[in-house]
Amino acid sequence: MSDHASGGDVTVKAVTGLPEFRPGDDLAGAIADAAPWLQDGDVLVVTSKVVSKVEGRLVTVPADPDARDAERRRLVEAEAVRVVARINRTVITENKLGIVQAASGIDSSNVAGDELALLPENPDDSALALRNGIRERLGVNVAVVITDTMGRAWRIGQTDTAIGSSGVTVLHKYAGQIDRQGNELVVTEIAVADEIAAAADLVKGKTGGLPVAVVRGLAVTDDGSTAADLIRPTDQDLFRLGTEESLAQGRSEAVLMRRSVRFYTDEPIPEDAIRKAVGIALTAPAPHHTRPVRFVHVKERRKELLDAMRAQWRADLANDGWSEDRIDRRVRRGDLLYGAKEIVLPFLVREGAHTYPDPQRSEAERTMFTIAGGAAVQGLLVALAAEGIGSCWVSSTIFCAPVVREVLGLPSEWEPLGAVAVGYPTDGPLAPRPPRDPADAFMEL
Repeated sequence: MSDHASGGDVTVKAVTGLPEFRPGDDLAGAIADAAPWLQDGDVLVVTSKVVSKVEGRLVTVPADPDARDAERRRLVEAEAVRVVARINRTVITENKLGIVQAASGIDSSNVAGDELALLPENPDDSALALRNGIRERLGVNVAVVITDTMGRAWRIGQTDTAIGSSGVTVLHKYAGQIDRQGNELVVTEIAVADEIAAAADLVKGKTGGLPVAVVRGLAVTDDGSTAADLIRPTDQDLFRLGTEESLAQGRSEAVLMRRSVRFYTDEPIPEDAIRKAVGIALTAPAPHHTRPVRFVHVKERRKELLDAMRAQWRADLANDGWSEDRIDRRVRRGDLLYGAKEIVLPFLVREGAHTYPDPQRSEAERTMFTIAGGAAVQGLLVALAAEGIGSCWVSSTIFCAPVVREVLGLPSEWEPLGAVAVGYPTDGPLAPRPPRDPADAFMEL
């Protein structure tokens, strides 16, 4: 019975004495010089990082941490064809190679501090070129597997996986064979190239500067398959069927992730994340089929606005007879708006509100619109939290509405509904809290 196992001993040996590779270096030549003992049937296993280096897949990034992070995020999006999942700052993508992994495979380990490494443009072609290069230099026929480290669905930890290959059957298919107990194997397929990649990593490691290993003792055959054949076609991807379950859990936790965040990092907030959150907020219920809520992302006039609001606040407290020391302590509570990475102001516009001759119904109409505004504000806060972005609603603009409208040049009918400070929390990612006990806040009559 054909088996993917070797039937004998398999050895794994690291290739030592290799240089620090840079763009344009001769990878095949360096390996041939360091491992003249290579022989027919060996599998040469190479970390994708060194392939990326010699192929010039390095990007220089700014030294400033915030600018560096922003450039990294841009590269992740540029190398992706779709975003599979986001949780806090982790982004799982399908990259241009069809591989689903974190951050499109972009990595900063084992490269210079001002660089990021992208994956090789075509790892299978790179593997074939390296295989041919070894044959030309040493006259031996080896197989080549190019690896990258990645996580696996439903499993903790990472392992090396084949992303490029040449000269090795990447899948061993057992369908139709009979095991020793007489059972027919139906769907079993062994990802041989991935097993080779993982085995080689046991001697390569991550910090020892050993990016190349040799696996010897396997019965290697070349059926023309490559690592690209290990990527599961979309129509066979059963994990996509878990999307609804994941969304259901996300819906149940989104509200519980929202909390009032008062201290923020300097990490930039993606503009599209704020626009997306506003779009979600605008789905809140509204009276009479109106659209009574507006959101203003304050940017250029931010300091002017906050300074004017602070001056008004100090003047109001002084008129109340407060001392300067007491005013200073009270006004400092508003510093969180200065420290936030972004500020979004919600406004209520009562266009379409009905008029009534009696005060009771008129007040009820006002309450109805006010509740609609509050629902939209809560929607914004929850939508931001669902993206891992912190926020804090404060009421300050409500108390100085004329100042806000004057500084921002807004119509007199726009009623401020407070201010929303936005940013990533300094105390770490958001996490869902347990629901509160309703206690006497909930009654059944």
